[in-house]
Amino acid sequence: MDENKLSIEGYFVAIIFQSDHYTVAKFKTNEKNEKQFTITGYFSEILENQLYRLYGGYKEHPRYGLQFACESYEKVLPSDEDALIRFFSSSLFSGIGKKAAQKIVSALGEKAIDIIREDPLVLRQIPSLTQKQITAIEEGIHNTMDDSVVFLTQFGVSQKNILKIESIYDKQAIDIIKKNPYRLVYDVDGIGFKTADKIAMKLGFETHNPERIKAAIGALVMQLCMNTGNTYVPRVDVQRRIQKEFGFIEEEQFEEYLSDLEFENQIVVEDENLYHISQYEAETNIAHTLTHFPQVEFIKKAGKEIKERIDVHAKQMQIVYNEKQIEAIETTFASPLSILTGGPGTGKTTIVKAIIDIYKEMFPYSTIALCAPTGRAAKRLKELAGIDAMTIHSLLKWDLESNTFAVDEHDPIEADFIIVDEFSMVDSWLFHNLIKASAKVSRILLIGDEDQLPSVGPGFVLRDLLLSKLCPITRLDHIYRQSEGSEVIELAHEIKEGMITSIHGENDVKMYPCENYQVKELVGKIVQSALDKNYDEMDIQILAPMYNGVAGIDAINKAMQALCNPRSYEKNELHFGYRTFRENDKVLQLKNQPDEYVFNGDIGKVIEIVTAQETVDHQARMIVDFDGTIVEYTPETFSNLTHAYCISIHKAQGSEYPIVIMPIVKDYSYMLQRRLIYTGITRAKRSLVLLGSEEYLQKGVSRLDTQDRKTSLLKRIKEVID
Repeated sequence: MDENKLSIEGYFVAIIFQSDHYTVAKFKTNEKNEKQFTITGYFSEILENQLYRLYGGYKEHPRYGLQFACESYEKVLPSDEDALIRFFSSSLFSGIGKKAAQKIVSALGEKAIDIIREDPLVLRQIPSLTQKQITAIEEGIHNTMDDSVVFLTQFGVSQKNILKIESIYDKQAIDIIKKNPYRLVYDVDGIGFKTADKIAMKLGFETHNPERIKAAIGALVMQLCMNTGNTYVPRVDVQRRIQKEFGFIEEEQFEEYLSDLEFENQIVVEDENLYHISQYEAETNIAHTLTHFPQVEFIKKAGKEIKERIDVHAKQMQIVYNEKQIEAIETTFASPLSILTGGPGTGKTTIVKAIIDIYKEMFPYSTIALCAPTGRAAKRLKELAGIDAMTIHSLLKWDLESNTFAVDEHDPIEADFIIVDEFSMVDSWLFHNLIKASAKVSRILLIGDEDQLPSVGPGFVLRDLLLSKLCPITRLDHIYRQSEGSEVIELAHEIKEGMITSIHGENDVKMYPCENYQVKELVGKIVQSALDKNYDEMDIQILAPMYNGVAGIDAINKAMQALCNPRSYEKNELHFGYRTFRENDKVLQLKNQPDEYVFNGDIGKVIEIVTAQETVDHQARMIVDFDGTIVEYTPETFSNLTHAYCISIHKAQGSEYPIVIMPIVKDYSYMLQRRLIYTGITRAKRSLVLLGSEEYLQKGVSRLDTQDRKTSLLKRIKEVID
């Protein structure tokens, strides 16, 4: 067990809530004063009168107060004669009373349980025990001993993953894992190569064991895809890296490893490229599902009927739609699948609002699911569209621990029409899961800016769908009236064309000469000027493409924290790694926490820090306000936060800020390219401040993607169509 975790012993008193082994229960400690409180965690069958030892820590729930969050547990067996008599005469053993229990303990002593486990036949030597009682004792002993829990906990496997392992392998769990722990990588969602390898090494597996090498190949294929954004990897690259790790491997032997992995459905080998099975299935499924979409009746609306609806709506909203905007609305109602793309200021939001309003008029009993890939993008969409919107992960009821979705082909989305905004950010795997759950959906509209950065995860779905011409595409290219004169939008459209005529704006866009070493100082002056004009620090966002260096994100964050939220005796602070968090800090969420309704990319403010000295369990707490959503962090989740005065352009995608400050300096030169710069500057709603050199800006804008993503979705679509 983890010695750094708190442990408590006691009994379960009552189950408050239980779903998929997740349990909220009342627990009574095994102490003289018998403290009773709420525990949360994942448990298999909970036994009455069974003594448990729980490992974890206390947390203060904003609504329900102090709770003990259990991360692992074990059943505690009695260790003296009186306790053993109570144990054997408890409800765990049907038909065993106090007298029979006394006879067992008298005959076998304080090691009774261990003796029975090793040799159940010893019970037959105890006078007056019936066969029924002997069977009850054997079954009771078996039920109280979670051998797989004890076995797996020593390797640091989480309780939730232990339950998944038990559900898959049942009573054979220990035997299967001892024989080949690398099976866990293939069979159990949430367990990767590192965890399986840790178990294998402790079990004495050789470093050149074939199962280890095969598991390493599969893990490497996925890792390279995640690092590059490609959906496949050249075989030669994988072979070279594996041989660097394991030494020379004969070609015939390497081929055998690949054949085994293909047979085990872990990878696919095609045209000298290796696909992880998840990426291969994602692209194949997207191609097949979209070419056969929808699976339910589609009601087409076209011609005079839809034109009249558009005219009426335009008059009601006092809007004059241009031809492309009208085309976008008509296309959505005439086709089950359509794509709307366009840059900033071209009226995408106006059109989405019109589509929603007209759809609700024409299909009053139908349901619309409005979603986006990030929490901030979903919130912005909700504000603009006027109806509820959520992240794709929330729509599909994503489970963090297992990385699976509760909403799928077996329990599909209950909606008739799905609208996905910021679609350029959606990767192959996420879109695969979305459309897999769309069996009841008859209409899908995908909205995105094709010139923005692609998804962080593997795939380039928007690009591939546009190239496939699988469905109608409307490109909005006219700058809508409200945006005319916006220097930010004019600059964005110049960047799209690859040529900047001038960036010496008088109002919205400003550029100041700046060297690497001057970035922190100049950023500080601009931020202070904005604060002096009564802007809130949440309105000001600094964007940069890299973390390290004097002009990197980490250095800027440290400088901005000192400026915007300096150390004070009135504010608590805590140290975590190389970071110091302080009350009133602006922070960025780095991982999805769906149970807390906070997602990767969300920005919040630290409203309270409780120091370790102030808590019952001597563990610090941090409370963060994400625009009304209050989330508590413990030392186990501090790593999910970082400072947000300056963030990466990727993290900002899907969000907008009144003021954006964006350095363009020499240190960034090797990273600067058109999509990155375009995505960064289009985050600015009102004002854009560029710091650096016009030369580096122009060079970056003229540089297309240096590493264009390698994907197979376009190929898969053509294969299905042909």
